[in-house]
Amino acid sequence: MPLNKRTIRNLQDLNGKRVLVRVDFNVPLKNGQITDDTRIRAALPTINYLLSQGASVVLMSHLGRPKGVDPSQSLKPAADRLSELLGRPVQFAEDCVGEPAESKSRALKPGDVLLLENLRFHKAEEKNDPDFAKQLAANGDIYVNDAFGSAHRAHASVEAVAHFLPAAAGFLMEKEINYLGGVLDNPQRPFVAVLGGAKISDKLPVIENLAKLADKLIIGGGMANTFLKAEGYEMGDSLVENDAIEQARELLATCSGKLILPIDAVIADAFSNDANSETVSVGGVKPGWRILDIGPHTIIKYIDALKGARTIFWNGPMGVFEFPRFATGTTEIARAVAASGATSVIGGGDSVAAVEQAGVADKISHISTGGGASLEFMEGKVLPGVAALPDA
Repeated sequence: MPLNKRTIRNLQDLNGKRVLVRVDFNVPLKNGQITDDTRIRAALPTINYLLSQGASVVLMSHLGRPKGVDPSQSLKPAADRLSELLGRPVQFAEDCVGEPAESKSRALKPGDVLLLENLRFHKAEEKNDPDFAKQLAANGDIYVNDAFGSAHRAHASVEAVAHFLPAAAGFLMEKEINYLGGVLDNPQRPFVAVLGGAKISDKLPVIENLAKLADKLIIGGGMANTFLKAEGYEMGDSLVENDAIEQARELLATCSGKLILPIDAVIADAFSNDANSETVSVGGVKPGWRILDIGPHTIIKYIDALKGARTIFWNGPMGVFEFPRFATGTTEIARAVAASGATSVIGGGDSVAAVEQAGVADKISHISTGGGASLEFMEGKVLPGVAALPDA
């Protein structure tokens, strides 16, 4: 691992131990039913390994952003789904600390699995309260963090609890750090980064960091509009961050030759899938119209820039891909990344939906489970949940 952290492979004699595992079961729910169990499936390798070593497993996670106890954001549906996936019963505790959790965790036998109720029913979780973390730690003998998607948050179950128990990274955490760390520390070259999405301000530190590391930096989505405005083009009603124009101008000056911007665009007279649309050069955006996708010549230009790449990092769509009529740019770039033969890393968020929508997710080397965490990692930040784990 690039960050050389202790993993569950390094833990000795797990037989009969209770292993407290921070997972990311922040799954989408509709009418109490899980609509996408990807995050639960992602935790299975770690859970199954611990069970195979004779441990009992106590799982903890957050779900949503509840203001106190909220039955609609209970993790009980996740326990039921995990039971189906594991093919064994998964017990459920009505709270994550105190008697409901401790009595059930202490009664566990090797091979048993227990899921605790939503951590965020307690305000102390997000405050990284050490007393709350100590109560969580009472539910286990060893702590494993397998929730990379929460690793950028200094919360009690992510950071503080690691100081009360012997701690290690799970397989998913290890995989995330390996792939993302490999992109930052030792990418095979040429290394091409593709950044899209709505705003420069959300990704400015990532752009600045990747501009130093990548051989080429492809810019798409709404954030490209701000760069084009900085170059003097009229953007009509397109999304432009006027406050970021000067920063865009500085990046254009310092990254000359690396930054690759659109040369044409699909514009529309309204923000709607049913809007009137046409393809124009980036200098031809009409007043009252807005850019909703990159144009066909830009797609060719970007695909050409990806040819020969050995490492590709991608975060953010090329246009408003949730509207089918304006998804072409994103879909074509997804297919090009998948067909590149490069080590390809998708940095969470909308890009994950894009590669799945394009039907090429199985051809991507690594799809990150943590949008915000992966972006902060790519900024070069030290993530609290990673820093709290001991070195190997």
